[in-house]
Amino acid sequence: MSRLRITLALALTATLATACVGGEDSTGQPAAEGGGPQTELRLDYAYYNPSSLVIREQKWLETELAAKNVKVTWTLSAGSNKANENLRGNVIDLGSTAGAAAFQARSNGTPIKAVGIFSQPEWAAIVVAKDSAIADVAGLKGKKVAATKGTDPYFFLLQSLHEAGLAATDVEVVNLQHADGKTALERGDVDAWAGLDPLMAQSQVDAGSKLIYRNPGFNSYGFLNAREAFITEHPDLVQATVNAYAKARDWIQKNPDAAVALLAKESKVSPEVAKLVITERTNLTGSAVPGADQRAVLERILPTLVEEKQVKTEQDAKTALDSLLEPKFAEAAAKP
Repeated sequence: MSRLRITLALALTATLATACVGGEDSTGQPAAEGGGPQTELRLDYAYYNPSSLVIREQKWLETELAAKNVKVTWTLSAGSNKANENLRGNVIDLGSTAGAAAFQARSNGTPIKAVGIFSQPEWAAIVVAKDSAIADVAGLKGKKVAATKGTDPYFFLLQSLHEAGLAATDVEVVNLQHADGKTALERGDVDAWAGLDPLMAQSQVDAGSKLIYRNPGFNSYGFLNAREAFITEHPDLVQATVNAYAKARDWIQKNPDAAVALLAKESKVSPEVAKLVITERTNLTGSAVPGADQRAVLERILPTLVEEKQVKTEQDAKTALDSLLEPKFAEAAAKP
């Protein structure tokens, strides 16, 4: 065989060896439906966000987006601070936080926008152990208070202290994740806890803990936030997610018993605790469109964030306030 014929034969053999069988990608696996690289939609779910639990369990997005070659993945957020860390670190594309936490994050340079409001919760309060003699916020002076910095309970604590004429330096803030704060309170390692549901409700029901100060106005709504880059690159996926949230709000209101059972199962609390959270401390009837109501709450929080040095500068906070809310997706979801 001539050298030319040998060369051609080897080339043909190599081509056949490396060619993909029809319907397979370069690894020999079936090609993703729709062809081309698969897009990923990365979401968080959180026990403080019952709608996220519903969307994840019902698999609405997985079903809707499968034909579009989109893979949906879920990451648990243990608190607003963790959701913001994952948004900032490009671990998730949309995450659920308290409004104050989203505001602080954007003020400090995290490129996110609030694309929806998932609830108006009363999920934060000041909690003491059942035998505590502390009866009000003023009684916290000089005491140890557990709180998760960067979350609504922490901002609730700051606002409560200021209202009582105290500063954050008048207490010893013990920075613990929510579950650890609950444990520290019940063990007596701290004098009070800036609590978060459903853990707070669980501590009330199971350990007899007392809520010594409640103020729904100091709770800053539940914000669904998206990375700005993801909004630019995949507005259709942002819209699909916001649509799913609208569907979940409606589902919870029509199926409250099922929603209670789901929260109890996922967060490992009793049905009694889950019912307290869903029926008494979670308002899903308000508008899901980020707007004037949320801005008013954040404007009220702004001076506290500045005074307690939770943001770089006051101007950074004002700029963030003017650019955080992105209502168009929720407006579209609300249209019949």
